[in-house]
Amino acid sequence: MSTDIDSLLRSPKAYLLARKAIEAMEAHRVWPTALNFELWMHFVAAKDSVVAAKINTLIQSGVPFTDQVGEQIAAEFLPGAKLSGEILDAGKSLSEELDSVSRAIESARETSEAYGQQLATATESLAEQDSDAVRAMVENLTVATRKVREENQALESQLADTTDELGRLREHLEQVRRDAMTDALTSLANRKAFDECLERTVGQAQQKDEPLTLAVVDIDHFKNFNDTWGHQTGDQVIRYVASVIGRMAEGARFAARYGGEEFAVVFPGEKASVALAAMEAAREEISSRILKRRSTNEDLGAITISVGIAEVKAGDLPASLLERADGALYASKRSGRNRSSLADLGSEPRAA
Repeated sequence: MSTDIDSLLRSPKAYLLARKAIEAMEAHRVWPTALNFELWMHFVAAKDSVVAAKINTLIQSGVPFTDQVGEQIAAEFLPGAKLSGEILDAGKSLSEELDSVSRAIESARETSEAYGQQLATATESLAEQDSDAVRAMVENLTVATRKVREENQALESQLADTTDELGRLREHLEQVRRDAMTDALTSLANRKAFDECLERTVGQAQQKDEPLTLAVVDIDHFKNFNDTWGHQTGDQVIRYVASVIGRMAEGARFAARYGGEEFAVVFPGEKASVALAAMEAAREEISSRILKRRSTNEDLGAITISVGIAEVKAGDLPASLLERADGALYASKRSGRNRSSLADLGSEPRAA
């Protein structure tokens, strides 16, 4: 991201830029993925940028802005593009502002409605009096009441439309945030979401003096497998391992794709012994299945994983807990792979 855009996203204009990006995406029927949101933030924040020029060319030519088009633009002009913290912050600010506006709209609607009711009640009360002066006042109030009611109805209709629009904007933002935190290949949480989860759960565990366990997983010999069978088949294996780990990580547990062939599972409130049993069940399920190559139906052989497990200790930070889990993973690798190892317990690795 350029320095100019970076400074804009740290300025008070960030909220307006995020809203403009969402509105532009909606106007051009662009699906709100994280990558698309970043590209369109460039479009609205830097009109003279190459990204903005490319998007303008597409708009003028009538070419639909599909996810594939977005990926091509990012690959050409924003190598390594990913949703930056500044863009996420801008989206968060917009979402918070939408919540505030929605509350204000609802308050205005209720106030307007209450005033109309009070005016109608006062008119009915005065109508019960007998004097000519009062009757004249009643007639004037009746006209005023009718006008207020009509204006209130028009206002409520406008407020309803505005509320619907805000709802759509909020849904777009939520989709962008979900996409920004999700690994596209496996649908598990991605590294960014994992880092945030680990930071949060380690802090909570330390504060409340509760157990917390982290497991890190690596697919054994994956590079050789990938070189032999190709990336598409490698992706098939990654998705399969992710599906097993994802099923195991239910409830408060949190599973993420940590790297290329690496995964991580956070076990809030659970001790290492519980995590070990869960990861052993996942490891055994994965190793017991013989995978087949989809395109040719060839046997790919058994896939195995190695696991390292560490339970949080007093004074642990996310980095130190992750370091100890990685150390246990390396112990599993050194001991022959296809096994789980516990950190800091002095026990032999548990193997198949």
